[in-house]
Amino acid sequence: MTGGPVDPYAVLAVAAAGWDRLAGRLAEPTRERLAALLAVVRGHHGDIRGDHHGDTRARDDAAAEAAGLLREALPGEFGPGAESRLAGAPPGTPPAYQGFHAEDLAVLVLDGHRMVGPVLGPVRERLLAAPALDADALLRRGGDPQAPGLIRLPGPGGRARLPRFQFSEDTLPWLVVLEVNALLDAAHDPWGAADWWLSPNAWLGGAPAALLGTGRDPHLVDIARFLMEEE
Repeated sequence: MTGGPVDPYAVLAVAAAGWDRLAGRLAEPTRERLAALLAVVRGHHGDIRGDHHGDTRARDDAAAEAAGLLREALPGEFGPGAESRLAGAPPGTPPAYQGFHAEDLAVLVLDGHRMVGPVLGPVRERLLAAPALDADALLRRGGDPQAPGLIRLPGPGGRARLPRFQFSEDTLPWLVVLEVNALLDAAHDPWGAADWWLSPNAWLGGAPAALLGTGRDPHLVDIARFLMEEE
């Protein structure tokens, strides 16, 4: 490319913004290699923007190779003339394009969901910031992280996070949570189910999760059922 070096993380951000249009144009071996590189870029435990653990040089090398892979596979998108879109961010800030970051491409490719970008990305971060248990923590407490009916959100590094509200004081799931999760089809839309539980609900006078254990279980079920019938 002309115009000087381009931050590879900016290339990945641009790819994330256009992933719906670009994904089908990548051959399967290219997508597999891209996924392997993004796994290194993101690291095992943290996301691209916030994690300072692990081998930074390895992540940067993988990001550069991933950017080169995209340029080679899609020269019309990332070849000469794309510098205006791929301009790096100010020093100390993560490169972004239309509100997308390199982290978002890792989520799209590795986790396979669409909670990314300027609209859904903040929702993902808000839901992941809620108190949660990972599989190891739940096992240590004697719980079953694979129990059916629970919401599991792919967190940093792809590690599953189970929102804490789903469990009573011990590690047994609330029965009403399992019933409502089934109504909300949490197995196929865990983000939507988690958002329903953790967001204020005008009919209930608060977030549904805050009402667990208050004797209002029938109301929670009725409101969830009404919501799904309306859709």
